Amino acid sequence: MKITINKSDFDRIYEHALSVRPEEACGLIAGVDNEDGVREIRKVYILTNIDHTNEHFTIDPKDQLATIKDIRANGLKPLGNWHSHPESPSRPSEEDKRLANDSNASYLILSLQEEGNPVLNAFHVESVDGEKTVRKEELIIQEEK
Repeated sequence: MKITINKSDFDRIYEHALSVRPEEACGLIAGVDNEDGVREIRKVYILTNIDHTNEHFTIDPKDQLATIKDIRANGLKPLGNWHSHPESPSRPSEEDKRLANDSNASYLILSLQEEGNPVLNAFHVESVDGEKTVRKEELIIQEEK
């Protein structure tokens, strides 16, 4: 699956992740699934990691509910979430895989491991015979239309 994100939304995620480092930053993504199979992120939500740790994140349930209401009010659908890895690569950790329970979601991970070189990747995680499998999605960062 292909997934697109606007450069300005990527920049917002990156700037926020830098501002809360060394904690993990997190949020939700919303948009549409196009007829041609491309998942288009149209809105990025910056939310608070209430765990305030560099090892995992938890989104405040009240913020998550308010965000879902806003997504629906804007005629979009929830596409998944994003979070940062302040000190590790842009790939799902064992904790990320364990907590990935929505097989329809895209999981975006921004690595800040290499100073000045942010790496954003998208993943799909699903359970197959009790085992979590991870598939990298093709992520396209595009200029505004």
